[in-house]
Amino acid sequence: MTRLDDQTLTETGLAPEGRGRVLLIGCGALAREILDLKAANGWDHLDLHCLPAILHNHPEKIPTAVEEAVTARRGDYGQVFVLYADCGTGGLLQAACARLGVEMLDGPHCYSFFEGNAAFAAREEMTAFYLTDFLVRQFDAFVTKPLGLDRHPQLRDMYFGNYTTLVYQAQTDDPELTAKARACAAFLGLAFERRFTGYGDLEGALRQV
Repeated sequence: MTRLDDQTLTETGLAPEGRGRVLLIGCGALAREILDLKAANGWDHLDLHCLPAILHNHPEKIPTAVEEAVTARRGDYGQVFVLYADCGTGGLLQAACARLGVEMLDGPHCYSFFEGNAAFAAREEMTAFYLTDFLVRQFDAFVTKPLGLDRHPQLRDMYFGNYTTLVYQAQTDDPELTAKARACAAFLGLAFERRFTGYGDLEGALRQV
């Protein structure tokens, strides 16, 4: 198996191994969680192909990238399942999946299905900024540098002035990640809250596959 490196998952993604009956096409930000679930449950019929996680910052590119991946690889598998929620595509990813005849995850984004879509919707949080394990590890690549906060820290209030809390949705119990997430909240001038979500609805979706 290809060694998981966050920078590679961010910029390149993860190629499938070419083994298994079902191909999962997902975001590189979910690779560790998907492979952990696969290994823990012995789901050897699943093969994983992850697109670059940095598409998270360019959601308009996700539908085309997913469609190209499905078209290129579906002939090698009996089934394809797309491990993306809407992820800011405004329904375009769902339309692409419907056109291709493949299923995808329910929910508006990964923050929702990690917490559980029903629980997330019930909170109706409008002023929370969310991070997952992957996004805590890759905070600079996804937040600090793209927003120019490393060069122009005065922009912080312009970007985050309407937020009140950074919510760290923890998939694992890792004190170092929790400390880093807390530091991210301090850097953004936000209150900090940690919620242990585990895999949320992601595990249930994979069980159905």
